[in-house]
Amino acid sequence: MAKTIPMIVTNNNILVKDKDGEGFKPFNLPSLNPLPNIPFYHEFAEKIAESQYYFKEFMKENYGKKLSKYILAIIVPDDTTKLESIFINEFFVNSGACKAVAQMPMALAVSKDDDRYITVSKSQRSVVLEYVRNHETVVKKNYNINTYDPKQIMADAAVLHIDIEYNDVPVYVNNFNLNMDDLLEMGEIISPKQFMNKIANIDVEKL
Repeated sequence: MAKTIPMIVTNNNILVKDKDGEGFKPFNLPSLNPLPNIPFYHEFAEKIAESQYYFKEFMKENYGKKLSKYILAIIVPDDTTKLESIFINEFFVNSGACKAVAQMPMALAVSKDDDRYITVSKSQRSVVLEYVRNHETVVKKNYNINTYDPKQIMADAAVLHIDIEYNDVPVYVNNFNLNMDDLLEMGEIISPKQFMNKIANIDVEKL
C-alpha cells in the first residue's frame, strides 16, 4: 500500500515531512533567482530536468531509494492557478521521486473539525479570502498584494456568502508565512507549527 508524504509549497521553498519525526525539511533549488510577486517554482520550468534531479536526490537522501511506493500530498498556496496546479503535479509526478501526487490548497487544510469556515491567507502576490463548506471552496476573493485594504477585506468577510450572514461561521487567519500582521484581528490565528501539525498525518484519500 502506498505511503503518503505531506509537502507544503511555501512562498519561498518546499517543505517535506521528515521521515523519522514530526518536523518538515526544506528543499531549496540551487541557484534559484525568483522574481518579485511570482511564485519561486516558476523558475523550475526553465530548467526542469535539473530541478527534478535535485528534488529526487533530496527525496532519496531523506526517504531512501524506493521512492515509487510513496504518494506526495502537496499543499499549495490558496491563489495557485489551474495552470500552476497542473505544472506542480506534472513536475513532481515526472521527477521519479514518487508513485503519484495529490494536491490541496491551504484553505482546505486549515480545519478538519468545522463544516464551514472562512480563511484568509497571503501569498507573494495576493491576499485570499475564502469560504469553505463541507471541505469545498464555495466563494473565493483575491486581492492584489500591493494595493489591498485590510478594512475592505474584513468588511467583505462578513458578507462573503449568504450562509455567513445567518450563521456563526469561524474565521481562521492562516499565518503560516508569518505575514498576516495587519489582518490578525480578523479571527483565530493559525501559526506555522499549528498548520504543519494539521497536515503531518494527512490522509491522501481526502485530497
